[in-house]
Amino acid sequence: MSRFWSPIVHTLTPYVPGEQPRIAGLVKLNTNENPYPPSPRVAEAIAAEMDNLRLYPDSVSWDLREAIAEHHGVAVEQVFAGNGSDEVLAHTFRALLSHDAPLLFPDITYSFYPVYCGLFGIAYEAVPVDEAMAVRVEDYRRPCGAIILPNPNAPTGRALPLSDIERLVCSHPDQVVVIDEAYVDFGGESAVALVDRFPNLLVIQTFSKSRGLAGLRVGFAIGQRPLIEALERVKDSFNSYPLDRLAIAGATAAMKDKAWFEETRGRIVASRARLTAGLQALGFEVVPSAANFVFARHPAREGLALAQALREKAVLVRHFNKPRTTDYLRISIGTDAECDRLIAVLKEILA
Repeated sequence: MSRFWSPIVHTLTPYVPGEQPRIAGLVKLNTNENPYPPSPRVAEAIAAEMDNLRLYPDSVSWDLREAIAEHHGVAVEQVFAGNGSDEVLAHTFRALLSHDAPLLFPDITYSFYPVYCGLFGIAYEAVPVDEAMAVRVEDYRRPCGAIILPNPNAPTGRALPLSDIERLVCSHPDQVVVIDEAYVDFGGESAVALVDRFPNLLVIQTFSKSRGLAGLRVGFAIGQRPLIEALERVKDSFNSYPLDRLAIAGATAAMKDKAWFEETRGRIVASRARLTAGLQALGFEVVPSAANFVFARHPAREGLALAQALREKAVLVRHFNKPRTTDYLRISIGTDAECDRLIAVLKEILA
C-alpha cells in the first residue's frame, strides 16, 4: 500500500524510541525516566481541572509559561511551551534551523536530530566528539547555517561549562545556536543565564526528566522575543492547542513545587555517583555524567552481548549499535534498589 505515500515518506528513517516492554519484574533503565513519582501537587492540579475538559485549553499556555518564567527569571514573552521537548525541537528545526548552509551537531548525540533534518529537508554536518566523548567547541568554528547542541549531551552525559557555551554563541553571531538542556538539572549549567545577552540563543528544556512528567508530554523553549515568535508562528500553522488542560495544570504545579524538585534530583545525583562507583568496581569505563544516566563500556565485553544478557535477566538498558558507540551501554539512573539489581546481575554475567 506504500503506493499511496507522499514521495518524502519513502526517504524517511524514523526515530526509534526506547523500548517499553511488558515484562514481569522488569528493572527498566533504558529510557531515562525519573524513578520517582511526580510532585503530589501534580495529581491535585489535574484532579481540579477535570471538570473543565469540555473547554478548549489556553492556546498560549499562559499560566505554565508564567511559572516557567518566574523559575528562570525571564519574561513570560520569552517562553514557548509545547507538547514535549520533541515537538518544541521539531518547531525549532522548521522555524530556525533550515538555511542554505548546513546545520551542525555532534556525531554522537540525540538521534532525533538527523530524523528532523530528513523530514524538513535540512542539510547537516555531524561534528565528531573527541575520544573522551567530549564536545570541542573549537570544532564548530566553521561556516554553517545554525548549530544545535545538547548540554549535557546524550547519550554520553558529558556537559560543557557555561563558558564554553558562551564562546560558541559568541563565535556565531549571525547563526542561531540551540542548546538542548533536557538533562541540565542533574549537574549542568543552564544557558538561560545568557539569553538576555544573545539574540541568537535558544534554550530548550523538558518536564520529562527532572520533573518526573515523561507521561504528560511538556517541553519549553526560552529565548529573545523574535525567536519565540518564530516558534509561535510555526505552532499556530500546525496545532493551536498543543498542550491540553491536564498537561498545563500538572506542569504548572510541578514547576512551582521547588522542594520536591530539589529533593528528587538530589537523590538521583547521589544514586548516579553510587552506580558509577559500582560499575567501575566491575571494570567498566564510565564517561563522566551530568545527566540522569551513565554511558559505560566494559573493555572485555561487547556492548550488544551485555545488553542482551541483561535483558534475559529482566534488566533493560539502552544499546546504540553504531560504530563509535557499539561497546557502550546507556544506563538510566533508577532507584538504589534498581541500581543494586543491575550491579548484581552484571556480576553474574561477568563471572
